Amino acid sequence: MAGLPLFDRLDEESALCTVSELTAQIKVTLESDFADVAVIGEVSNLSRPRSGHVYLSLKDESSQIRAVIWKSTAQRLAFELSDGLSVRVWGDLAVYAPRGEYQITIRRVEPEGIGALELAFRQRFEKLKAEGLFDPDRKRPLPRFPRRIVVVSSPTGAAIRDFLQVTGRRWSATEILVAPSRVQGVGAAEEVAEAIAMANRVVGADLIVVARGGGSLEDLWAFNEEVVARAIAGSRLPVVSAIGHEVDVTLADLAADFRALTPSEAGERCVPDAREARQTLDRLRDRLMRDARDRLADARQRLDDLAGSLDRALRRQVEDRRNRLARLAASIEALSPLAVLARGYALAFRPGEDAPLRDAHALRPGDPVLVRLASGSVLARVEEVRAEDLKPK
Repeated sequence: MAGLPLFDRLDEESALCTVSELTAQIKVTLESDFADVAVIGEVSNLSRPRSGHVYLSLKDESSQIRAVIWKSTAQRLAFELSDGLSVRVWGDLAVYAPRGEYQITIRRVEPEGIGALELAFRQRFEKLKAEGLFDPDRKRPLPRFPRRIVVVSSPTGAAIRDFLQVTGRRWSATEILVAPSRVQGVGAAEEVAEAIAMANRVVGADLIVVARGGGSLEDLWAFNEEVVARAIAGSRLPVVSAIGHEVDVTLADLAADFRALTPSEAGERCVPDAREARQTLDRLRDRLMRDARDRLADARQRLDDLAGSLDRALRRQVEDRRNRLARLAASIEALSPLAVLARGYALAFRPGEDAPLRDAHALRPGDPVLVRLASGSVLARVEEVRAEDLKPK
């Protein structure tokens, strides 16, 4: 500078600007020339402070650039950002003057190679699966004859019409109540969760059905929100999901106790068929009547067999007693004094006495003696009492 002419030094000094002025010029240039940028990169240095904003860097093999997602945008992200995730971002370049740094303000972000909703579905599926919300062991059986069913659905949609048409045709004894809820759009998931909670408070309700017609992944996205899956898993009553068509699988389907492929199939699974029930009752009635007839015939046969056995037993008992009586009579007859007399013996009595004489010393010559024979008796008189006959032999 010392060797420059005076006017040259004055020109250079007049060209000087402050750091703030230079930064402002850079800010205007960058933010106007790069008002709309689209970048592919890998997420690194991800940070989520309490403010709700998301701070990160986007990098490739040789460079990196800072980026920010403001809270209002971050709240609308369908999936979770993580370090190492390849993404596509759209936004604008902004200069942060206090540090003289530039960064991308991200307005939109998508995972590279996979849709944002598909990635969000996979992330939430793994998270809820790890918590046990999809375990088969927690699935509850559906009531066979529900008295009252609460359907969470749009009251004007095709899903509720299909469900009511099928249940009304099959089984009119079940009362169907509708817990109205939006099934698509911002806030629909929260309404569905609130309707499920309300259905659990309905007195006499046995079953909850969450129903919606078919649509795109975006149309059905409310049923992939955590708030809906958790409301179904936490339900006091069994829950049947009937979301979309057969090919559509949502987190609500996985958390429900039973997944119906369509709202119409849900109607078939939730209530019995009255015609089939009548046929079953008719078959049971016929079977009961046959069983009753068979049992009555068996009982009658057993009674006849028992009567025959009892009659034979009584006959044997009477015959046994008759034989015993005959043997007893024969024994008594053998011991009877008359039987002894029939064998040639005699009994001697004093006239007028009943006891027979047992000792000859009781008599004297001349005493009358009544002798009882087997046939008749003889009145005799004692001529002699022979003492020698009284000695034992």
